[in-house]
Amino acid sequence: MPIIEVTSLVHPGVDLFSTLTEAQLRNRLEPDKGVFIAESPKVIRVALDAGYEPLALLCERKHLTGDATDIVARCSHLPVYTGERDLLAQLTGYVLTRGVLCAMRRPLPRPVEEVCAGARRVVVIHGVTDTTNIGAIFRSAAALGMDAVLLTRDSCDPLNRRAVRVSMGSVFLVPWAWLDTPLTRLNELGFRTAALALTDRSIPLDTPVLKQEPRLALVMGTEGDGLPHETIALADYVVRIPMAHGVDSLNVAAASAVACWELGLTAHAR
Repeated sequence: MPIIEVTSLVHPGVDLFSTLTEAQLRNRLEPDKGVFIAESPKVIRVALDAGYEPLALLCERKHLTGDATDIVARCSHLPVYTGERDLLAQLTGYVLTRGVLCAMRRPLPRPVEEVCAGARRVVVIHGVTDTTNIGAIFRSAAALGMDAVLLTRDSCDPLNRRAVRVSMGSVFLVPWAWLDTPLTRLNELGFRTAALALTDRSIPLDTPVLKQEPRLALVMGTEGDGLPHETIALADYVVRIPMAHGVDSLNVAAASAVACWELGLTAHAR
């Protein structure tokens, strides 16, 4: 496929990158037709290496023979749209990070049972809607030895463009699934659950029994209201991160990094 020069904001074929909302890209009614956008050469390479299917590229002209040379070569059978930086920013509504976007086929949803098969440590994201936090949690989960991530339906989509970018492609490295059932379903799968929350029965994160659990799910909530009371009540453990200087809590992304470091699989290697 030849390089296609974009000359206007309504250029044929670029609607994937411009007019479609995240919800339209996701296409819940027809999951097999869903699309997501990966941004920046590094993130796109991680997705391609993980086996995700590219559909089209949007690339600033200077990157065709620069940072994105290898990506363009790998996607040579696909439409590769290009243009000047200012025009592409008007087209997409934002300045491209590192000048490259790739529209990719969204994989079909995976069942929780499949994602958790053989897993020893998982993160459960409960009601977190900030895209930056979602991306950061995935990055910590991947780097610090978590086997999988589960999300409640009221959480942000991990394949949101910004969440993917903040994760630096980690969303492609850790298996994940939507959790449509209560925490007790994880008990049925052999997990003990640890909810991060401040209550009268919270135990410190470094309590030895937590590391000794053969299968453990760490449950993270929003930083405003935290986890719902019913979710905390269903958890086997309620856990707090010890704090100093009168600080009561951390941002959920920071808390996830601390919890994954302390209780992830990397903890067993220390």
